[in-house]
Amino acid sequence: MRVLVIEDDAELAEAVAVGLRRARMAVDVAFNGPDGMARALENDYDVIVLDRDLPGMHGDDICAGLVADGRRSRVLMLTAAATTEDLVHGLGLGADDYLPKPFDFPVLIARIGALLRRAQPAIPPVLRHGDLTVDTARRTVSRGGRRVELTPKEFGVLELLLASQGRTVSAEELLERVWDEAADPFTSAVKLTISRLRAKLGSPPLIETVAKSGYRI
Repeated sequence: MRVLVIEDDAELAEAVAVGLRRARMAVDVAFNGPDGMARALENDYDVIVLDRDLPGMHGDDICAGLVADGRRSRVLMLTAAATTEDLVHGLGLGADDYLPKPFDFPVLIARIGALLRRAQPAIPPVLRHGDLTVDTARRTVSRGGRRVELTPKEFGVLELLLASQGRTVSAEELLERVWDEAADPFTSAVKLTISRLRAKLGSPPLIETVAKSGYRI
């Protein structure tokens, strides 16, 4: 799934992005309020990790703006302040969760995972199809009791296809939801990832190509 990190501390932002990518998430980063707001409105993110004290545009204003625009992205607000008043204010603006700095990274991962499961459409903690099991919380995959090791992009594609419950998902949607903003829209990355994923999942094949439309399970 796709996450936007809006944080003006470049070192912290990059560290969070690296950790989330290791957890098999596609991550974009913005280092100020206006850039973060523009990206949040331009792309369909599942979760936005939002620092409250940002240059150019306050995190509170970004949160309120996203709600006013009808965005479905879940917002996890970060702040150096940890008072009850700040918590109530942030949640009142439309934030879905609130995490004071400094924080333990496993806690951040767990909070983002919980928000992902509450995203629209809701993704269950465990997805199953026949003998295939995908644990979206632990980010693990098994088929017929055999552990299947996937790359972050392979996991993201499989997760989205399973969550779509038989709906055909276009290559464009897969590229938008699983890759980050650096992805080339004319790349063959989706086709190659599907090919590798099919090989790793084995027989009988699970992923069907729908001519001129995309892929489905």
